[in-house]
Order: sequence, then structure tokens, then C-alpha cells
Amino acid sequence: MKVLVFGEIGQVGQEVQRRCGDVVLEVRGLDEANFENPEACAAFVTATDADAVINAVAYTAVDKAEADEALALMVNGTTPGAIARAAAARGLPLVHISTDYVFDGSGIAPFAVDHPTGPLGAYGRTKLVGEQAVRAAGGAHAILRTSWVVSSHGNNFVKTMLRLGADRDKLTIVADQVGGPTCAADIADACLSVAQQLIDDPAKSGTYHFSGGPDVSWADFAREIFEQSGTVCAVEDIPTTAYPTPARRPLNSRMDNSATEAAFGIARSDWKAGLRDILADLDSLKA
Repeated sequence: MKVLVFGEIGQVGQEVQRRCGDVVLEVRGLDEANFENPEACAAFVTATDADAVINAVAYTAVDKAEADEALALMVNGTTPGAIARAAAARGLPLVHISTDYVFDGSGIAPFAVDHPTGPLGAYGRTKLVGEQAVRAAGGAHAILRTSWVVSSHGNNFVKTMLRLGADRDKLTIVADQVGGPTCAADIADACLSVAQQLIDDPAKSGTYHFSGGPDVSWADFAREIFEQSGTVCAVEDIPTTAYPTPARRPLNSRMDNSATEAAFGIARSDWKAGLRDILADLDSLKA
């Protein structure tokens, strides 16, 4: 299988590249595939000799999106639609990564794939537009919604906690937002598996969830990070209202992964095991 991957430096894109093995990758970074230029991105799909396409690019600056929704819409909505239409025209399956932010975060039950959407802010709205555009393109596709992505790359909650925990005796962390931390390495594995299965069986097209388990609050996630890393830093629980941000965060980011396991045989990932791998990666980078 040869895969065209959009996203060179993002968390998932980097992990996909680490998993080349029997998979041949054609990677397009933002320096080549400018997501503010939908036609240029679509042209890469039209010209590729790949068997499938993975879109791992997104505008993920949740708060900044509130002030620049037009740019977020281009990156998260318009350009994925152009890629999807080009992939459909070529008969290439597309794996498109989306987010729990398309939901309103109400309740405590895990969101099923067919639960009504209701994004709270610009980021979620623009990602939802991207989902709709991918579906409307009419080609073989899997929209893979995920949550709380972490890795040894880029900026994410694990690296932020390690940095802050090294300098402080105590941190106040939001405890009433609950979801599934998901390691980018596991998302990369899932994307490649789904891509191959879509090549073999395009009828599996649809919307799916893939998040790590068990579900946890940000505060308890921080505690596990400190426990595994040997960082001595206390965590004080605070409510979301004590940490105001420009964009509203969903209180409930739990997602039901059962459809993904049923269709593709991909079980929910274990984020605690993934965290151990992330910490080992970070240690090796220090050596």
C-alpha cells in the first residue's frame, strides 16, 4: 500500500511517518500543500500514484479560531472538501481525522457516531464543515473522530504538564472535563489499518470514533503523567469556570468506539500504555 499523507510536522503525521514499514508514504507538508489553497492540495491527489489518502492536517488552535474562523474554515472545512472530491474522482479512499469538538459536550454518556452534532465554538464548527464536505464528495472515506491527542512531538498536554511540573510544586487543573486521551501513535496505526481496509472494502465508508481509554479528567490525566514520569507535583482540582478561555470546551468528550471495532477490528487504545511510550521517547531525545 502506498499512502499520500497530508501533514508532515503534526503529531499524527509524524507518527504515520515512523510507521512506514511495508507502507510506502508520499508525505506532503504545509510548505508544499498549502491548506489555504484548496486547488493546490487537490492537485497533489490528482497527480499521486498512491492507493489511499490520509488527511492529518487541521487548524487546532481552538482559542485562536474564535478570532480567525475564516482561516480555520479554510483549513478544516474547504480544503478537506477539495481533497475529498479529488480522491473520489480518482477512486482513492480517504481517511480524514476529525474531533470530539463537533459535539456539544452535554451529559456523561459516550457519544455514538450518529449522535446529533452541536459544536460549541469555531473550531468544532469548521471541523464539522470538513466532515460534511468529505461525505458529500461521495468517495470511499472514513471520518475518524478522536480526542485529546498527545505524543512526544509538538505541543500537547503531556509535554505542557512535564514542563510546568518541573518548575512548580502544585498545579491547578480542570477536573470537570472528561474524555479519552489518545496517543498519536495509536491514531497513526488506526489510520493505516483503516486505509488498507477501505481499499479492500469501500463499503466500510462512514464516520467512526477512535479515542483512548479509560476516560479521565484533565486533572487525573495530569496525575498519571506525574506518576509515570516521577515528577513531584501536586494537582488541585478546579472547575472549568475557574479557567476561562475564549472558546468553550466540552465538559463531556467521551466517545463510543464500538462501531470502529465492529467495522475494522480496531479496539480502543490504552492511553496509559501509550503514555509510557511517549515518556520513553522524550527520555531518548534527552540522551
